[in-house]
Amino acid sequence: MSVTHLGMPSFPRAAKDAVRDTTLRANLRHATHTIRDKRAGAVRELADWDELREAGKRIKDQTLRHLDRHLEQLERSVTAAGGTVHWAADADEANRIVTGLVRATGEREAVKVKSMATQETGLNEALEAEGIAVYETDLAELIVQLGHDRPSHILVPAIHRNRGEIRDIFAREMGRWGRAAPDGLGDSPAELAEAARLHLREKFLRATVGISGANFMVAETGTLVVVESEGNGRMCLTLPETLISVVGIEKVVPAWRDLEVFLQTLPRSSTAERMNPYTSMWTGTTDADGPRVFHLVLLDNGRTAALADDTGRQALRCIRCSACLNVCPVYERAGGHAYGSVYPGPIGAILTPQLRGIASGIDASLPYASTLCGACYEVCPVAIDIPEVLVHLRERVAARGGRGHRAEKAAIKTAGRLLRHPAVLAAGERLLSRTRRFHPGRPPGTGAWTDSRELPEPPAGPFRDWWKKNRP
Repeated sequence: MSVTHLGMPSFPRAAKDAVRDTTLRANLRHATHTIRDKRAGAVRELADWDELREAGKRIKDQTLRHLDRHLEQLERSVTAAGGTVHWAADADEANRIVTGLVRATGEREAVKVKSMATQETGLNEALEAEGIAVYETDLAELIVQLGHDRPSHILVPAIHRNRGEIRDIFAREMGRWGRAAPDGLGDSPAELAEAARLHLREKFLRATVGISGANFMVAETGTLVVVESEGNGRMCLTLPETLISVVGIEKVVPAWRDLEVFLQTLPRSSTAERMNPYTSMWTGTTDADGPRVFHLVLLDNGRTAALADDTGRQALRCIRCSACLNVCPVYERAGGHAYGSVYPGPIGAILTPQLRGIASGIDASLPYASTLCGACYEVCPVAIDIPEVLVHLRERVAARGGRGHRAEKAAIKTAGRLLRHPAVLAAGERLLSRTRRFHPGRPPGTGAWTDSRELPEPPAGPFRDWWKKNRP
């Protein structure tokens, strides 16, 4: 699995530090509110949105039930179209495969389309360790890479940066990676985009190796699909002689016609567009267009384990639109870095613990990074019931004994005994009522609760006594 979480604190500790960063909170609030308001308008345009949402859910569920069959068909289709398929059980194997493929070309650099799967495996770091330079070409990913930073959002990895910060990063770092930023660079979107375009152009024109992920893979034809808004993906997918795509096994769909649903719901849920400006599709290789060599690396990395969980497997429906992040009150205040994963927000809180397991402190804490308000479920274009999975994962964490203080566990154990003995419980209720004026306002060990809440005052008598008196 990815090593991005090593040495990072659990979510509560990381979030506590993040909420003190007023600049971060302002950046997040402005960006998430803008995106979610636009998304709501785009969704309202479709009278059949609920039907599309249900169709997407059913396609994904049906695919996951027969995933082995669809993946085997995909392999046959890609191979027949001139591509080569590799299977990677985990992140290390995926990185070894890609590193070997790049080395075989004799090149020492590659251009890269934004890819969550390769972030998950830590591919950039693995390639750099072998002396292979890899250049992110998505604008937000470029900002993150130049800033020696980490992504904090699925769709907009640099959402935690404002324009002034981006200008400073470009001015300071671009020259070390290639073409320097223009002198006197301002912070207007047009100037920043132009600086990035000029910087990336030389990389596109000389690159002979491209690396990508994919939004969808069509089993019946072997077609891969990437949707994006900037055109950098189209350049990476068509100009290099060799294309290597690393894709999670859950991204397969059975038939070409299934794309009709997702190419309507994904752009509206992510960028609030009716359709993506660039929808690139490729099927193997051809002599006249695109790469001459194509490799597809199918990544498991915990997905099969998630598939075995009847409740948790619905996280594998995710099409990476990020709508759940933009409506989440926890993400808005804590930001993406607090999740310690390339998958932040509500979907990260249920996907990451399943892919990585709940052995580490940060992974065990992620199912608790939610208020269970349900806003994430309401906007999900494939109807993932994130609150249901969160509660399910909390049960798994509790069963492992991985969370909770001794006092909390002792209190729950005592409550269990009381509830099994009604007479003892009734006596305890009467005792609490008669001694209520002696109860402390802040009982020992409850500081985290009472710092922001007032404990309710016990009533003058227990409810059971009132019932006996008034309802004989």
